[in-house]
Amino acid sequence: AEAAAILRVRHCRADIFCRRPPPRCPACGRPLSGVGLSAAPVRLPNPFRQGHRQPRAFLLRPTAGTFLGGYDGKSDLHVGITNSHGVVYNYNEEGIHRAETGWEQCISIPLVQPDMFGLLQEWDKLLEEFSVGEAWLPHRYEEHDHNCYTYALAFINSVLTAEGKRQMSKSEFTEKFVIPQTKKASKYLTLHQELTDNDFYIVPLPDQEKQC
Repeated sequence: AEAAAILRVRHCRADIFCRRPPPRCPACGRPLSGVGLSAAPVRLPNPFRQGHRQPRAFLLRPTAGTFLGGYDGKSDLHVGITNSHGVVYNYNEEGIHRAETGWEQCISIPLVQPDMFGLLQEWDKLLEEFSVGEAWLPHRYEEHDHNCYTYALAFINSVLTAEGKRQMSKSEFTEKFVIPQTKKASKYLTLHQELTDNDFYIVPLPDQEKQC
């Protein structure tokens, strides 16, 4: 089930995170209605996407379970690449899978800009042709050196090469595209876990942002 949205209210020089806006500030007890826009509840964007609705994207999800369903921040992650219809191509010890379900809660990184017309047309063909390559047979799988990430990055690099662009190393791709998204997701997960047990989670603002 989808967790309720996380809201942020700013009051008492703090960010107060909650599921439902409280009538009074949990820090000072004063009413929150009529104190102006700064205290109006803001809904935090959910960093997780329904992966099967994300065409031509790099997806990341826990190998077991879901992010909001008890992910501990340390368990293994699994990655895949969607075709234009949201079918997730992914590689594991059983070889290549073309999944139409199971990726409903993911971190999604779009790979094709809307102005790349040639690539938009060719994407599915390129992905399918790449995926039937010998490299992705089940017996080639190796947990650390020839895995789901190797497959996804090799496909991205094959596209970059075809477009006449420079290939990316694993660390470069991770640093540039994956880490900014996982940082956002990690903050959201912390709040989600805090609000599973508590009505509020209060974070004092750094000095320069303090406002009442």
